[in-house]
Amino acid sequence: MHYFNHTSGSLSRLLLLVFLSCLASCTATIYKAVNSNKVLINEAVRQDISPDLTDYISENYEPDAIKLYPSETKEPAAPSNTVAPFIGENPEWGDGYDPCQQINVPDGSGEIEQISFGTKPSPVLVESFDGMGFGFKGPQGETRYRNPSDNSLAVGPDHIVQTVNSHMAIFTKKGKKYDSSGEALYGPGETRNVFKGFGGPCEEINNGDAVVRYDQLADRWLIVMPVFRRLPPRENEPVAGRSGEPAQVSQPGKTTQPGIAERIYEPPLTTLEEYDTAVQLRRQNRQQRPASEGGSYCMCYAISTGSDPFGPYYRYEFVRPLFPDYPRPAVWPDGYYIPTSTGDHVIQKHACVVDRNKMLKGEAATEQCFIIDSVNFLNNTDVDGYQLPPEGAPNIMMATGGVQLSNILEDDGIYIWKFHVDWDDPSKSRLEGPEKTEVAPYHYMGDGQLTNAVPQPGTDQRLDSQGDKIMSRLVYRRIGDSESIVAVHSVNTTAGGGGVRWYEFRLNEERDVRLFQQGTYAPGGNYRWMASPAIDAMGNIGIGYSFGGASDYAGQRFAGRLSEDPPGILTLNEVTLVEGEAPQTDTRRWEDYTQTAIDPSDDCTIWYVGDYLKKDATGYSTRIGAFRMPGCGVNVGK
Repeated sequence: MHYFNHTSGSLSRLLLLVFLSCLASCTATIYKAVNSNKVLINEAVRQDISPDLTDYISENYEPDAIKLYPSETKEPAAPSNTVAPFIGENPEWGDGYDPCQQINVPDGSGEIEQISFGTKPSPVLVESFDGMGFGFKGPQGETRYRNPSDNSLAVGPDHIVQTVNSHMAIFTKKGKKYDSSGEALYGPGETRNVFKGFGGPCEEINNGDAVVRYDQLADRWLIVMPVFRRLPPRENEPVAGRSGEPAQVSQPGKTTQPGIAERIYEPPLTTLEEYDTAVQLRRQNRQQRPASEGGSYCMCYAISTGSDPFGPYYRYEFVRPLFPDYPRPAVWPDGYYIPTSTGDHVIQKHACVVDRNKMLKGEAATEQCFIIDSVNFLNNTDVDGYQLPPEGAPNIMMATGGVQLSNILEDDGIYIWKFHVDWDDPSKSRLEGPEKTEVAPYHYMGDGQLTNAVPQPGTDQRLDSQGDKIMSRLVYRRIGDSESIVAVHSVNTTAGGGGVRWYEFRLNEERDVRLFQQGTYAPGGNYRWMASPAIDAMGNIGIGYSFGGASDYAGQRFAGRLSEDPPGILTLNEVTLVEGEAPQTDTRRWEDYTQTAIDPSDDCTIWYVGDYLKKDATGYSTRIGAFRMPGCGVNVGK
């Protein structure tokens, strides 16, 4: 079939169809730009002067001969604020061209982008197995999982503990006690099972957003579970303080806490049919009670008495007058620091700390909280390794800039607080900050949280990137007299997708935080997001993250660098933990967070967990992996 037959009319009709198709596909983007009161300057991806159109016409011209982007010997460099990802074979720009997808990138952001893979060998993947999720069966049977997964992971001498939303599981870890990793010893069990017999809301209400940590400094497991339901008013119902006021001492939920330490409750095996029946019964009971009982919320803590994740555990409840969303526990010598958000529609955060030393002894403990207005999601420094910060050193707390609710989606700083706690006199506890540390400009990936950011093959459903916040964990590591902090968040990239922005900060003698190095990991285009970092005993940095895009189902990957490598580069080539096999189509919510954990047995192995979907699955699965960086031996730990 001859497409043009030497007629200019046919050529004109073809060009008109191309123009109308592009115009129609871009209408929504243009409308958004016009109504945002913000001028969007879209630079041309490329330009030239075309030959005479008749040069392309011949008797043998076929549709397959049309080349919108003729091959060239050298691709042009991406402009500093590219607004559309490029389709083609160029390994630096990746696949998935979308001429109408708006990607805002501030000037200067692209200067620190790493657009090539590391040239050194990848971190070694030493363990890989499925955690909780679709198809998982353990000693407690099966269950159904909510979105997002709220993935959390902790690793002890002989065990791995995972929490996924409102459930938990315990796995073997290869070593002195077990021959292999990944065998399920417990789960899936409701997180509240660790509070069985404690009474009150911690036992009665099974809530999501639970997080697990292993305190390697004391060989203890820490499980934190918020309660999002307003409880019946108490006799002395607390009143929420205000931003700028002194620390508020939380009211204990039980005057006799912690009481006797108890082992985790191990319920009998449950089938999916039995689980569905129990869920239906709970829903009926919920409908019979008021939507809000008018009282406060609470935060539940369980701290083990040793290194056995089955317990026993000391349990604590502290009353929270403000909504305790998105808790991010961090281990520090003088406390367990727990920042939370008071809601998605307010610009307010709660910075709390509980008395670690008292909890380790099973004694009555207290919790202190500050309220901070007009601030992004907070993270507190979490100790990797065994070398402690200097005695009395304040915990460092960080947040990104910008305010999504005010449509401020860019910034050029990371904001830092010093959290000093005084357990003897709470009136002397104080927050110093925020102090801005200038970094390369950034724009939230996907314009922030709860947005449609990451495309997927075969569906119009995009995934959320949580691009407005520093992700868990904010890692602290001391090696000799050098003290480092590593932070990560997700940003738009000049290649038209999203990348992992990472920083290493150093602390000076005055405990001031200074930027040491920074980079945005974005090789091959596409999207990398929702990362979690770790620092091993040699000072090497490893980062796990989600990977996906228009041509790749969302999965999990890992990259890193050695401590003496050139600054700003993840020099170790990327390694795949798991490839996605299908799109997630029922919701945009994706993970909300992932988590790394340093293995306390060798202080070198970095464990990581993240989501993916199996082919024909009705929900997400999770993949747990362990990585080792070159040069970090097996006998470095304590």
